Amino acid sequence: MTTALYRRYRPETFGEMIGQSQVTDPLMTALRGDRVGHAYLFSGPRGCGKTTSARILARCLNCAEGPTDVPCGVCPSCVELSRAGGGSLDVVEIDAASHNGVDDARDLRERATFAPSRDRYKIFILDEAHMVTPQGFNALLKLVEEPPEHVKFIFATTEPEKVLGTIRSRTHHYPFRLVPPAAMLEYVAKLCAEEGVIVEQGVLPLVVRAGGGSPRDTLSLLDQLIAGSDAPAGSETVTVGYARAVSLLGYTHGALLDEIVDALAAGDAAAAFPAIDRVVQTGQDPRRFVDDLLERLRDLIVIAAVGAGASAVLRGIAEDDLERMRTQAEVFGSARLSRTADVVSAALDDMSGATSPRLHLELMVARVLAGATEPAVVAPAPAGERAAAPTRPVSAPMASAPAAAATAAPSPSAPAPAAAVPTSEPATAESVSAPVAPAPAGAQGTGETVSAASEAAPTAPAEPAVPQGPVTFERVRAAWPAVLTRLESISRTSWLLATAVQPLAYVTETEVLTLGFTSQHDVAKFKGTTPGSGPSDHLRSAIENELGVRVKYLPAPMPAGGAPRQPASSGSSAPADSAPASEPASAGSPRPQVRGASASSVTEWAVAPIPTAQEEPSRDVPAPSAPLPVDDEPEEVEAAASAPVPPSDGVVDRDEPPLPGDDDAPAYDDEPPYDPSYEPPAEPSVSRHSPPERSAPQTQRTAVAAPPVVIERSPSVGGVQRYGEAVIRQVLGATFLREEPYEPPTRFS
Repeated sequence: MTTALYRRYRPETFGEMIGQSQVTDPLMTALRGDRVGHAYLFSGPRGCGKTTSARILARCLNCAEGPTDVPCGVCPSCVELSRAGGGSLDVVEIDAASHNGVDDARDLRERATFAPSRDRYKIFILDEAHMVTPQGFNALLKLVEEPPEHVKFIFATTEPEKVLGTIRSRTHHYPFRLVPPAAMLEYVAKLCAEEGVIVEQGVLPLVVRAGGGSPRDTLSLLDQLIAGSDAPAGSETVTVGYARAVSLLGYTHGALLDEIVDALAAGDAAAAFPAIDRVVQTGQDPRRFVDDLLERLRDLIVIAAVGAGASAVLRGIAEDDLERMRTQAEVFGSARLSRTADVVSAALDDMSGATSPRLHLELMVARVLAGATEPAVVAPAPAGERAAAPTRPVSAPMASAPAAAATAAPSPSAPAPAAAVPTSEPATAESVSAPVAPAPAGAQGTGETVSAASEAAPTAPAEPAVPQGPVTFERVRAAWPAVLTRLESISRTSWLLATAVQPLAYVTETEVLTLGFTSQHDVAKFKGTTPGSGPSDHLRSAIENELGVRVKYLPAPMPAGGAPRQPASSGSSAPADSAPASEPASAGSPRPQVRGASASSVTEWAVAPIPTAQEEPSRDVPAPSAPLPVDDEPEEVEAAASAPVPPSDGVVDRDEPPLPGDDDAPAYDDEPPYDPSYEPPAEPSVSRHSPPERSAPQTQRTAVAAPPVVIERSPSVGGVQRYGEAVIRQVLGATFLREEPYEPPTRFS
């Protein structure tokens, strides 16, 4: 049975503390000058020495030679408060997690009134002080504010903001921090030498990294490794092996990490993917592997930037490992290292909460390998070549591609033409579909396609393209696949959202691009929540890089079938009678179509919400040549159709049929179901018995006023008129609210 390593090596003086000079130096100065306060608050992460410092402070205050900044270690108080001591009666340690109420605070107040039994001060150490309730803190407030001369308080907590403000303002607050890796590495190496344990190269950096800057956590991990290791044959010294440390701590083995890094640097997919498979087959967490890979890329970036002085920054790495990493950094290059680190970092963010981390890992490796084949620096193409190149993918069988390329591409000795298509005219379907570049020499087979936009995407210049001539709607439609290709290289999430969006119109003068959305929810997702980094901003950058214009958006509903609209002129407003057939026309005034005139006032986004299904206009109602009469029925029919009049007060009418009651109500299936979304028409409609007429043109419908309402009613069999909710809504234009029983008037009411 052995004592834990962090208990055997717990500091007993402020000089033995590591990485907390911001706390130990002021405390030692205050002790030397006898300027000690009555209450202290020690805060910081777990395992960084808060409770240990509180015990050291108590030793310094109650030392026989004190108060002093260095306790003697031989007096009864110092012996009792040492790491091997059993504690002192005058130093009370309270676990505030279980003693946090008003009753515990009252008990502490009663104990504080008594003088110390032997030492100079009675010191109360409250660990986990943030667990004390507000009522408990309020009960302690008066005691902490004005304690007796012999009482000192030390609060230790990991969450100082939860300590009552009135308590915190009456203490000296000392924040503890995590220990830096260099100081921790030196400390654990010293402990291993004192313990007589041999540690293989690379073990201690892994232990320090797993400890996260906490001395207690780091020593606990080191103690676990020492306990799980044994001495090799013929030796009595325990040796902590690197393989066991990697297996226990869950990190990637250095040899496997070097193999994967070498494969990525050389662009060797045949070596990279089998190494990734071994990572998964060994049961290692893919997220931890990606984190280890990102850590290695960080080391390579530092080596490439610093050079020979990298050993001063990357402590704990052997010289032969540094030499191998220098070779890897030279093969990668600074630019590729930075791009690869960005891809790995993005993959690590995407893997948080992912259900298939292995898939994300393999896709990350594929993206890194694809980036290895791209040239580091690409000169931008001349303006004439950019204008002549097609901006949408061209699909053609490979059998006809060489012939088409031979007719389209000039000979190497002949000068290149300025432009294949005049830049002042919009690109037509013929000019877009014609191949303009020869097929690659390595592409064989008849099933492959040539994509000019995808081939030009890696070599596109970083700066926005210079527009050649006016950018029209036809040109925007033709360049839309190339825009999506650029968008995919910027953000794949934004690309997934933009694939469901279609350009509907474009105004050249105002640079307003109308985009079709399927719902208002898609518009909100497309705008994004963070200004400057949403899907709309990524798409705008892709359009600017492809066409050279910075567009403004105008959302619109997607037409039926998803086909984009074909405006007659992109620079002028479309007339009302040229609305597409897929949009329903209103019976009243037509809905205004937003075009160039209204788009001049928009900025980045136009406030034009997409109409929902409830806002869609109704079907076309034919307008009669002359208004119908208000009521053209005979008076007999009108009298027969009227409801029976209730009898007056005091008169009993036995000849008339009784009013309809609940028993006479029609069956459930006889009445139409109640529709909450039903709204009475704002405009009067034509009588149900009027013969339907053919729909008139839109210009005629807007000029003719809607006819008045004519409701025809017929009495039911037996002379009793039956009413339902639908009839009430249709006749009176009412909305159903609630049901109330009908009570006929009596003489006493």
